[in-house]
Amino acid sequence: MSDFYKKILDNNKVWVEKTLETDPNYFKDLAKGQTPPLLWIGCSDSRVPANEIIGAKPGEVFVHRNIANMVVHSDMNMLSVLDYAVNVLKVKHVIVCGHYGCGGVKAAMGNDSIGIIDNWIRHIKDVYRLHNTYLDSIVDENERFNKFVELNVKEQVFDLGKTSIVQSAWKNGQELSIHGWVYGLNSGFVTDLDVNLSSNNDLDQVYQLKF
Repeated sequence: MSDFYKKILDNNKVWVEKTLETDPNYFKDLAKGQTPPLLWIGCSDSRVPANEIIGAKPGEVFVHRNIANMVVHSDMNMLSVLDYAVNVLKVKHVIVCGHYGCGGVKAAMGNDSIGIIDNWIRHIKDVYRLHNTYLDSIVDENERFNKFVELNVKEQVFDLGKTSIVQSAWKNGQELSIHGWVYGLNSGFVTDLDVNLSSNNDLDQVYQLKF
C-alpha cells in the first residue's frame, strides 16, 4: 500500500472522529436524506471544490462535474443529474460555474489532438465558433482565454434553459433559476456573470417548447 493511499484512509478516520466530537448525531442526521436547494454544474478540475467555494455543508449542494462544466444535450449523465435535481429534489437554483485557467477551454483554443477527449473538446470549440469574431478581435491571448471561459459558461446556462427538463419545470410553475459564475483560482472569489434565467421567456423564441 502506497504512503499516499494509506494517508487518505487515515485522514478519513480523523475526519470522522473530529466531526463526531463536534456533533455526535452528524452522520445519523445526514443519512436521513438530502434536500439541497442548489444544483452545481462545475468543472472536474481538482482545484474547484463546489462546497468549499460557497461555504456549504454536505447535503446543501447537489453536484455534477465534467471537463469545462459543459451542458451537452446528449450527455445522459448530466441529464439524469439535472432531472433528479429538478424533479425529485426540487432545487430552486442551478449554478454553472467555470473557472479561469480551465484546461478544457484552453485546449479548445488550439488544434492539438489529445486523445478521446477531443470529442468532448469539440463541444467547447462550438462555443468559440459562435463567438469567433469577438474572440479573435482580442489581441491579448490571456484576455481572450478569460473571455472564452466566460462565454462558455454563458452558453451552458442557455443550454440548460433549452432542455425539456427545465422548461417543463417552468411550465408547471416550479421556482427554478439558472445562473452563470466564474471562479478565480488565484483569488478564491466567484464572479457572477449576470446571466440569469427563470422562465423560457428568457430564451430565443425558437427554443421555447410548448407542452
